[in-house]
Amino acid sequence: MSSKLVPPHGGLLLPLLLQGTELMHARKEAASCATVRLSSRETSDLIMLATGAYSPLRGFMVRDDYEGVVEKMRMADGTLWPMPITLAVAKNVAESVSIGEHVALVDDESDELMGWMTIADKYTYDKKNEALKVFRTADDRHPGVAKIYQQGDHYLGGPVQVFSEGPYPKLYERYYGRPAETRALFEKLGWSTIAAFQTRNPIHRSHEYCTKIAMEVCDGLFIHPIVGKLKADDIPADVRIKCYETLLATYYPADRVVMKVYPMEMRYGGPREAVLHAIFRQNYGCSHLIVGRDHAGVGAYYGPFDAQTIFTELENELQIKPLNIDWTFWCHKCDGMASMKTCPHGKDDRVLISGTAVRDMLANGQKPPKEFSRPEVAEILIEYYQNLHK
Repeated sequence: MSSKLVPPHGGLLLPLLLQGTELMHARKEAASCATVRLSSRETSDLIMLATGAYSPLRGFMVRDDYEGVVEKMRMADGTLWPMPITLAVAKNVAESVSIGEHVALVDDESDELMGWMTIADKYTYDKKNEALKVFRTADDRHPGVAKIYQQGDHYLGGPVQVFSEGPYPKLYERYYGRPAETRALFEKLGWSTIAAFQTRNPIHRSHEYCTKIAMEVCDGLFIHPIVGKLKADDIPADVRIKCYETLLATYYPADRVVMKVYPMEMRYGGPREAVLHAIFRQNYGCSHLIVGRDHAGVGAYYGPFDAQTIFTELENELQIKPLNIDWTFWCHKCDGMASMKTCPHGKDDRVLISGTAVRDMLANGQKPPKEFSRPEVAEILIEYYQNLHK
């Protein structure tokens, strides 16, 4: 029976994780190979390749793919791809390896052997140009741009085979999900339209409202928090998961929601990262991506709805579709949640609180208004911020 789900980006899921005897033999051979160490972002990208989340990519990008992605969001064969997936090394490392050579890929933080790569290309690149084209800024205060400036001056490209998904399957045993698994789950549930909700924050009332709009028009909701590395001031994954569990248990119908986590490292890339979020959610089986205010943004580098605009520029190049939602809030005069599209009242009637103000309230043991955050979620966050302060 043919699937009712959207097809993967490029047509096929391409998980690159080895198993069984194939894994055993590859590990043995890799032990005698030259070693290339991976940054946390590169390790997280390797795991995304392992699961098939980055289908149709087969490894780290060679020059032609890299340049096409940076300049026009297209790989050399024309496939839409918004952000470089690259492996950076210092000049001496690039000079020490040869085209066609196998290299072992080792996570720099844990020293774990994560996989290996056949080197198909090695090349230099323009860091400032990549920053400007991908992140729309060359400012090193942008966390994604800072990573580019800090990394090596050469890229190695080529196909990979992955040996490990790191700590994530055990650490998030209940919630770790690969694209093939979520697709099978959605099929079992009988869903054909699924809205993905990207989140790196606790879900407050505005986020909840966005997800429930999506639930009105789709068969199911896929809450998909990122658990890879974030900025130092972002709330840790274990705290956020506790918030999500509490919210889902009380305010959502259990048979209409699936929550899984994914191990990518956040790039804070605004519009281009929104497209990346859409592509791998399509691989997970989702038909829609909820795109709200300042999706994947940071600071004031992007307009509040730039991430929605970029999808209109792509027209019909993706099977997954954006579910664009305006700025949402509680309005006292409406006596309920509303958006800029539905509320005729002024800002004095709306509960709008900055992130800084919310953090200050929580750190002082003060609950934000119930119109902004569910009290149960606020209690978890108050405990976290007070322990942090101590």
